[in-house]
Amino acid sequence: MRIDTVLSPQLRQQMKLAPQVIQSIEILQLPMLALVEHVQQELVENPVLEEVTDDEKDEQKTDEQKTLDDTLAEGKNEDEEKEDEEFKRLGEMADDWGDYFSQTNIKRSDGGEERDRKQEALENTAAGSISLQDYLLGQLSIMELEDSLMAICENIVFSVNDIGYLAYPLEEITEPMEMPVSIEQANEALAIIQSMEPLGVGARNLKECLLLQLDTRDSDYNITKELISNHLEDVETKKYKLIAKKLGYNLELIRKVIEFIKTLNPKPGSLFGNERIPYVTPEVKVDCVDGKYEVTLIGDHNLPRIYISSFYKDVLVGKDHDLNTRRYIRKKIESARWLIDAIEQRKGTLHKVAVKIVEMQTKFFEEGTLGLRTLKMQDVADAVGIHVSTVSRAIAHKYAQTPKGIFELKYFFTGGFVNADGDMESWEATRQKLSKIVKEEDKSKPLSDEEIAAKLREMGGDIARRTVTKYRRSMKIPSSRKRKEC
Repeated sequence: MRIDTVLSPQLRQQMKLAPQVIQSIEILQLPMLALVEHVQQELVENPVLEEVTDDEKDEQKTDEQKTLDDTLAEGKNEDEEKEDEEFKRLGEMADDWGDYFSQTNIKRSDGGEERDRKQEALENTAAGSISLQDYLLGQLSIMELEDSLMAICENIVFSVNDIGYLAYPLEEITEPMEMPVSIEQANEALAIIQSMEPLGVGARNLKECLLLQLDTRDSDYNITKELISNHLEDVETKKYKLIAKKLGYNLELIRKVIEFIKTLNPKPGSLFGNERIPYVTPEVKVDCVDGKYEVTLIGDHNLPRIYISSFYKDVLVGKDHDLNTRRYIRKKIESARWLIDAIEQRKGTLHKVAVKIVEMQTKFFEEGTLGLRTLKMQDVADAVGIHVSTVSRAIAHKYAQTPKGIFELKYFFTGGFVNADGDMESWEATRQKLSKIVKEEDKSKPLSDEEIAAKLREMGGDIARRTVTKYRRSMKIPSSRKRKEC
């Protein structure tokens, strides 16, 4: 019984604080676009919240609410006094309610730093595109085909997958059609689709895809067709001398043809997007000013500026409304205050974390990826004085606009090792070095993983061969045998 007496107050306190804490956590980890949507939804659901739509009225609203605290204190009955004490135990977020009733602390960027929105959209959004199917249907629409043949072609179009290949055998595509379709009609329709742009669309395999992209008028057409049809595996493994010997052509011609084959698109459908690329809104901006890197928060120009409507002060202090109504309004006001403070807390936390990231990754902004140092979230958490989970939520789906480009904040957190100089070096920097070594190697004698590891050690990194193998595979770099050009 004694244990129950001790524990139950603790449990009650946790339950009362939970909504406020949960809301702060949710707001912190939301990316800007999701936050905008959340605030807009709150404007719909919470009647006490209003949006500032005219900046010129801000001052008027502020003056109108200067004495709000005094008016809120008037006309309270005993029940309301008890409720006030209860609200205090829940944890009052601010002593001055006037700030909440006048205008939000969510402010737009300073006018001097306000960016052109159209320009920002161009920088951060990929151009819209139509789907591959729509593109093919558009070409079909200008062709004069019989209705039956047009129907077969349309069925084939909708059976082309995202990379441009037929997803099913031709007979399976035409079998469900209401009208009977002969193999000749099916092949005729497929030939029409395969004659369309992009070249290679409608192919049933890689060889057919590449062959469809050839021009019969090309002087090297026959040898190119032969290499694709019968020697594609040897081309992949770079057995150029063997191919030349088999076909009786000189090595120079074989290399020339293979270089042309490399220009062909093995996935013609990849040029089109079936889904719109999401809009990226950088929330952090890093600028170099007088040799120092400064961090500012941006990207909130679409975030509604909200405040608690002064209209509801009359509901709270007036005698025309019953206690249940006043309780309801107080609950909505408290919810609105939590939202406003959670947004402000989000901004403060994100700024502190971003500043510390920039401080710890200064070399990256000077040297690029090779200057990226090992950094853990715990390091930032300790430096800022917050929990590591808070750092994780603060950087989730957040982007930074930097002199080196736009990066997700989590990009700056990477593991690593102690190099020969005793400094910490990130794995990302090591991967960049590995890529450079492979790019500069002698293609006739490509380096083995052990030899790459040795070169990395010469550059100051104590890297094991198995580690090189692991990262080479993750970077989709072929083995030395497949990289060799005979």
